[in-house]
Amino acid sequence: MDTEHGEEPQESASKVPTVGELQELIDEMIVAVEEAKAVPLSGNVMVDRDEMLSMLMTLRDRLPDEMKAARWMIREREAFVARTNERARSIVDRAKRKAEELVSESHIIAEAVEEANLLVRRAEGEARKIRLENEDFAHQRLEYLEALFGKLIAQVQNAKSEFHQARPPEPPVPGV
Repeated sequence: MDTEHGEEPQESASKVPTVGELQELIDEMIVAVEEAKAVPLSGNVMVDRDEMLSMLMTLRDRLPDEMKAARWMIREREAFVARTNERARSIVDRAKRKAEELVSESHIIAEAVEEANLLVRRAEGEARKIRLENEDFAHQRLEYLEALFGKLIAQVQNAKSEFHQARPPEPPVPGV
């Protein structure tokens, strides 16, 4: 992969990256920061902005599709719940209008009210069912992502601790 120009082979763009590939990219970024020139009299370092941005964009582009899909599913679920609620309100409004039109006789009014209540209960039950199913699905996807990120974080922490363990001792300060 040519990180300076953000290019990568066509075939790797279509395959799902492994945790190992993402770890390698993170390792490259860690090495770039560790090998960066120190800014005198500070704890800061200078990194090649274009190279770092390119690596970050590559990392973002190669995140698992499950994460992108989970965000999309949550938005779709919210839109679906809103549409379902609007449909339920529409059904209730229609039922109320229909009931008002049938005010002329008491038994017709009773039937209209019963039908309206039935429609409302059905709509609310269907909306609740759909909402719960979507929440369960989104929860499962988020748990999967949480586990995946937990593994990634553990790998990054292990890599960081390995770097700290492998540090050479500080040189003595001359003249002290």
